[in-house]
Amino acid sequence: MFTHHDSLPTTTLSNRQETFTQSGKEVQQELSPNSKRVLIVDDDPDITLTFKKGLEAENEKSGNLFFEVSTYNDPINALSEFKPNLYDLLLVDINMPKMDGLEFSAKILEQDINVRVCFITATEINTRALREQYSSLSIGCFIKKPVTIENLVERVKAELN
Repeated sequence: MFTHHDSLPTTTLSNRQETFTQSGKEVQQELSPNSKRVLIVDDDPDITLTFKKGLEAENEKSGNLFFEVSTYNDPINALSEFKPNLYDLLLVDINMPKMDGLEFSAKILEQDINVRVCFITATEINTRALREQYSSLSIGCFIKKPVTIENLVERVKAELN
């Protein structure tokens, strides 16, 4: 399993293999057809760590879906290292310094129109107004913080189905 600290993998979607550099050596790994890649971008390291561990813990419980999770606490770094056609779902905090989650998502969707985006927020938002204002983003999923790991996993699975 890789994290954003390793070189980002390149993926051949037809056979779901990934190649990445780890400790200076190129490694190739066959991915399960049930493997889903999730990228979490939130400026709070505790949130990204908790969400990552919660999703990865689901791997041990469920034999039918396997989460591979990468995290970033800086949307600028996440954007600069983003590889199109790599992730199935992005969990993106709306309120982040440097670049908010909506701007981040818009830039990501310019590179990869197929990735799904689910926004996470701790503040009350008018989702209808946000959907109208950002109609090009196809906003469909919002997760309100705080969220239990069980609800997070349920929402992520629903978005990936």
